[in-house]
Amino acid sequence: MSRLPTDLTDLADRIRKHFDDGCYACGRANPLGLGVDGFRLDGEDLMAGFTPRVEHGGGPGVLHGGIAAAALDEILAWAGMVCERVFIVTATLEVRYRKPVAIDGSRLLLRGRLEDRRGRKLRLSGSLEANGIEAATATGLYVVVHDLDELLDEAP
Repeated sequence: MSRLPTDLTDLADRIRKHFDDGCYACGRANPLGLGVDGFRLDGEDLMAGFTPRVEHGGGPGVLHGGIAAAALDEILAWAGMVCERVFIVTATLEVRYRKPVAIDGSRLLLRGRLEDRRGRKLRLSGSLEANGIEAATATGLYVVVHDLDELLDEAP
């Protein structure tokens, strides 16, 4: 991985501010969102987490698969942004569900990793863990739409 920032809190704040902090997955100004936060590096993995609420359910007490997919998409996108210093959008996302995730007040752990970059295309992978158990995994293709440093420098 190249050009990894030492302070992910500052970078996350700058990215959120640029987009009015309203993102469904990570925006702090979105009361309906997931609240993905706590970005940190663990080797080559970018990690973050969130605590699902009852309204994120797909059945009684179980996380909706679409919510799990949204959280995985978010950590993959952040991994690409942090590792390559680019703003990216999702082209494809494949999710594999391995175990149901209980909505029990526990914080879920998200991991994302850059697998490969070829020009404007990034391949990323990641996982969602509940209580230390891998509950879902994802792979995706993301496309660079802007250099992150230039984008953030343009912010007022």
